[in-house]
Amino acid sequence: MHADIATHYLDEVRRQFRGHKRLAEGAIGQLKDEELFIALDSESNSIAILIKHLAGNMRSRFTDFLTTDGEKPDRDRDQEFEMNSATTRADVMRWWEEGWARVFAAIEALTPEDVMRTVTVRGEPHTVLQAINRQMAHYAYHTGQIVFLAKHFRSSEWKTLSVPRGKSKEFKATARKYEKGVLRERPEGR
Repeated sequence: MHADIATHYLDEVRRQFRGHKRLAEGAIGQLKDEELFIALDSESNSIAILIKHLAGNMRSRFTDFLTTDGEKPDRDRDQEFEMNSATTRADVMRWWEEGWARVFAAIEALTPEDVMRTVTVRGEPHTVLQAINRQMAHYAYHTGQIVFLAKHFRSSEWKTLSVPRGKSKEFKATARKYEKGVLRERPEGR
């Protein structure tokens, strides 16, 4: 892979991971503590469970990313879907931050030359690019679940994390002003 393309790819990966983290945190930050632990039914996961699973996955996949299999032998994936009744919001957010810290430490350490190296996940070979894309899709999937649940719980109190309904034209006009240099800050929105 051309070094410029690999550099651009790694920059984009960092941007995308930060965006998923920020989006989920925007949703989580709107919740009451008890809402983190609500599951819609017996087959659903609470936001706390989703975070616990993500953190376990992040620890496993991104610890010694280039040198060990992404499915660590000490990972107990099934346990990630169980919640102790004494678990607090602080516990959940600690897992969240620890997981993301591993992701960012591993990604920041990568060089353009690493992008086409081979790593394994569950014994299956992947290029670094493939392994990262696999995780990006996985984290985006769960971020969407977190946002969906938080929006459901907050209902009419929900503060949008994107362009509000009925405000697309206003958003586009503001974005054009930014592009023309009239505004200094880019408008928020997806």
